[in-house]
Amino acid sequence: MPDDSHEQNGHENVPSRQRRRFEGISSRAYEHPADRSALVALRKLSGFDTVFKALSGLLPERSLRLLFLSDSVRVSDQQFAHLNDMLRDACYILDLEKVPPMYVNQDPQPNAMCIGLDEPIIVVTTGLVELLDEEEMRAVVGHEVGHALSGHSVYRTILLFLTSLALKVAWIPLGNLAIMAIVTALREWFRKSELSADRAGLLVGQDVQASMRGLMKIAGGNHLHEMNVDAFLAQAEEYEAGGDLRDSVLKILNVLPRSHPFTTVRAAELKKWAESRDFQRIMDGHYPRRSEDKDASVTDSFRESASHYTSNVKNSKDPLMKLVTDIAGGAGDLGSRVRRGFGGGGAATAQEDRPRDDE
Repeated sequence: MPDDSHEQNGHENVPSRQRRRFEGISSRAYEHPADRSALVALRKLSGFDTVFKALSGLLPERSLRLLFLSDSVRVSDQQFAHLNDMLRDACYILDLEKVPPMYVNQDPQPNAMCIGLDEPIIVVTTGLVELLDEEEMRAVVGHEVGHALSGHSVYRTILLFLTSLALKVAWIPLGNLAIMAIVTALREWFRKSELSADRAGLLVGQDVQASMRGLMKIAGGNHLHEMNVDAFLAQAEEYEAGGDLRDSVLKILNVLPRSHPFTTVRAAELKKWAESRDFQRIMDGHYPRRSEDKDASVTDSFRESASHYTSNVKNSKDPLMKLVTDIAGGAGDLGSRVRRGFGGGGAATAQEDRPRDDE
């Protein structure tokens, strides 16, 4: 199936699959709007690559590479061959010319990551390999290859470094606060990048049910016969719409320390994208090419991101987002709305709504 050029780039022996290949695809095709606008802006910054290469001496990238090389199993034709086939297949489908090294690390916690400044490396844990079936694992490998194609590994490495640094300087007054402010911003971006990579995983696996099953297993373990995709997605609906303003605040506090969105939210977001016109256009062969990346407009990317957030806030069922929409729309009696949102003012409101004797 592969031509000679792909044999030279490490794609020889690509498994024969009845899956569409996206030649020359740009990561902009599948990136979440908030992720895409941040990346386009960073790529346009003059000297951006130079700055981060200068930082590479401080970052523990070389140490991490040596650690995985010495204490994990490197995927190849001789070791975890089925994962090696999936990796080459994913790189072929997304037309990633150089296949990144991939390691299996002994860890019962299901996890995977793509890190590295100069060249990305992919790491999956034994817990994940043992949890997922072949098609579910294919989506995960595609997810990590999507990170590599988007250049996410650079920022993931920086996030790991800064998180570690924050712990080391926690005793310095204000020093930890400054670093944690950057970490919090990077985590917010990285959560959006995970939604992008989920989309890349779907483009590679081209099986939305397998992607859903994989996310469901990550949340609930290897008890697929006890779980139901529709019921799992209903949890995401309940999570978004349920509760009052107190719950909205708690949702924000719960997600702040996380690098990944909640699993039900990821599943719902991916299903929504899989049913969208954007996904169908990609599958039909209509998508931006990497050759056009240099002409990508920062302004257009920010405009699209702003439009996405505006639409999300407007259509959200979350109580806090509804309040924001009311404020933006100039709704009256917001004091009462806020009191009701926090579970207070019910009796007073009832008395205000009751007809008076003198009316």
